[in-house]
Amino acid sequence: MSGERTSWARAVAERELAAPLPRRWAHTRGVAARAVRLGGILGRRSRLLVRAALLHDVGYAPRLAVTGFHPLDGARFLRDAHGADGQLTRLVANHSFALLEAEERGLREVLEAEFPLLEDRLLADALVWCDMTTTPDGIPTTAEARVAEILGRYGAESVVGRFIRRASPEIFAAVARVEAASAVQPR
Repeated sequence: MSGERTSWARAVAERELAAPLPRRWAHTRGVAARAVRLGGILGRRSRLLVRAALLHDVGYAPRLAVTGFHPLDGARFLRDAHGADGQLTRLVANHSFALLEAEERGLREVLEAEFPLLEDRLLADALVWCDMTTTPDGIPTTAEARVAEILGRYGAESVVGRFIRRASPEIFAAVARVEAASAVQPR
């Protein structure tokens, strides 16, 4: 059953991202590959991490972009169109400290009400590590280089730029916790 759910997640992500957003699909595949590396520290939760890694950016798909805030759009799509479980939708909705970006966009209360944060800190941190140590092209990198890339791409004063500057201490701390727990290195 778990393997089937992972296959489902891969199929959904590929269907929504591969053709319209091939670079986003490359990033997604890289994030999922990083998630597989963390199986040892998460045990049975590792399959959930891989599914979340595959689906974390599905909300970027043009046909799903309702609010323009991809974590919320993706989580709503997974919940409403696919009946995805609450843990998965909450991970997608809150990946990589999305709550801080939601605040920048005036959507914090909406995100918190629909998709409360998970209490499983290691699982949430693991998704941060996977996302924030993978380039847009799906190549492993450091969290510092990834944050710099995001700032360069969006600009420091954009909504995303303001968010990533605010979130970077949290991102770096989450990455450090995962690397300490798993003895993995960013590359």
